[in-house]
Amino acid sequence: MTNPIKADHFINFSSPAKLNLFLHINERRKDGYHELQTLFQFLDHGDKIAIKVDDNDTIELLTIFSEVNSADNLIIKAAQLLKTEALKCGIKKQYGAKIKIDKVLPMGGGLGGGSSNAATTLLALNYLWNINFSIDKLADLGLMLGADVPVFIRGFAAFAQGVGDKLTPAKPKEYWYLVTKPHCSISTAEIFNAQALTRNTAKLELSEIDFKLCHNDCQPIATKLYPEVAKLLAWLLEYAPSRMTGTGACLFSRFDTQAEALLLQDKLQIHFPDGIYSFVAKGLNQSPLVKQIAALKNK
Repeated sequence: MTNPIKADHFINFSSPAKLNLFLHINERRKDGYHELQTLFQFLDHGDKIAIKVDDNDTIELLTIFSEVNSADNLIIKAAQLLKTEALKCGIKKQYGAKIKIDKVLPMGGGLGGGSSNAATTLLALNYLWNINFSIDKLADLGLMLGADVPVFIRGFAAFAQGVGDKLTPAKPKEYWYLVTKPHCSISTAEIFNAQALTRNTAKLELSEIDFKLCHNDCQPIATKLYPEVAKLLAWLLEYAPSRMTGTGACLFSRFDTQAEALLLQDKLQIHFPDGIYSFVAKGLNQSPLVKQIAALKNK
C-alpha cells in the first residue's frame, strides 16, 4: 500500500460556504426526518483548513473552540470516520494529521460551515493519506456526519431532495450576494421541531424552479422566534430580493454586480451602527475545493 503523502508543512484547503436559494419542506417522515427540496449553490467565501499529515497515527485539531469540544468537532469526527473506514477496508497504514482552521463562517448561520469543514477534511485526507476512496464512497461517509455534507463532497451546485442527499446537478445563475447575520444564532433542531413549520409544500421538478415563486419554509418560523431576523430581513427587502438561507440566521440579498452588493453593505453599516456581520461573495456552481484538489493531484 502507498504511504501518506509526506509534508513538512501545512497544506491549505478551501471550506466554502453554501446558500440554500430556496428551501421547501414537503413532509415529515415516520423516522422524524423531513422530506425537502432545496437548491444549493456555493460561495467564493469560507473557512480555510490547514492540514499536515504524519505517521504518528494521531489526529489532532490545533484550533480550540470554546463552543465545541474538540472530540465533538465535525473535523475530528470526519477524520476519525475516514481512518476507521480505511482500516475496515484493509488499507493498513499510519494515519496521523495535525489540523488547523481559520474559522470565518458563523455558527448557527445556515451557511453550512460545519458540514463544509467535514467535507473538506474527508476530501483532503482522502488525498493526503492516499486512501483514494471514490467520491460516491466519500459522499456516503459524509451523509453519516450530516445531511448537507454530501453536496460539499460532490462539489457542484445541486437541486437536492430527500433529506438533502439526493442531488441533481444544477446551474443557477452565479449572482453576487450580500450575506448578513443579525445578532443571534439559530438551532436547526429548534426550527424543524416547531409545530407551526409548514411541512406540505408541493414538490417541484428542477425545470419548474423560479426564484420568485420559491421560498424558504423555515423563514416564517425564524422571523417569529427571532425579531432581529425579521427586522433585518424587512430592511433588506427594501433594496433587493432577499431571504434566509437554510434554517438561518443568515440572510442573503441578490445582485447582478459586486458594486451593487458592496453599496448596500455600506448602507447596512450606517443603518445598523451596532454592527451586523456581513460579507459580499459571488455564487459559484463549482466548489473551489474541487479545482484545488485536482491541481494537487496533477503536480
